[in-house]
Amino acid sequence: MEDLFIGWLKEYGYVILFLWSIIEGEMGLIMGGIMAHTGDMDYFFTVFIAGLGGFTGDQIYFYIGRMNKGLIQRKLHAQRRKFAIAHLLLKKHGWPIIFLQRYMYGLRTVIPMSIGITKYSAKKFAIINLISAWVWAAITITPAYIYGDEILSLLAVAKEHWYLALPIAGGFLYGIHTYFKKLERFILEKRNYRL
Repeated sequence: MEDLFIGWLKEYGYVILFLWSIIEGEMGLIMGGIMAHTGDMDYFFTVFIAGLGGFTGDQIYFYIGRMNKGLIQRKLHAQRRKFAIAHLLLKKHGWPIIFLQRYMYGLRTVIPMSIGITKYSAKKFAIINLISAWVWAAITITPAYIYGDEILSLLAVAKEHWYLALPIAGGFLYGIHTYFKKLERFILEKRNYRL
């Protein structure tokens, strides 16, 4: 099964990377960086394709917000806190929040939708989003490209000692989740304090 997956990556690597970048991102980009390191993919084309995928995903979310304002407000009622945070961040920081949104865990899909709901220029959003996507791709792929051997060695150890790797990975993900929940609470409390 593992050989089949690696075979698909080698044969359809750019297509998989593009689609993965639309949906999620970082893990696919790290994999793309490792594939570029091993020579199975071209480094510059990997960054280019991954950036296009990230751009496409955010454009989709932007236009979902632009064309379905009422539906989003009804269907995503449970996410209203995140929409409120996204509006606050956009109001306070302006265009840099578009540039930084793909690094904000938990708000990555909400911010483009939230911006789409506003009257923010679609053209301006697209330009900032494209530049941001290519920067994001380069920042994520480059370390994996440079340290490919070390990452592959670490993955081999993790595969061999999976019983240790799983709790460590789980703890790491839990820590990230907790941090961003606290950050979300802090932003909302700061807003309520000003009111």
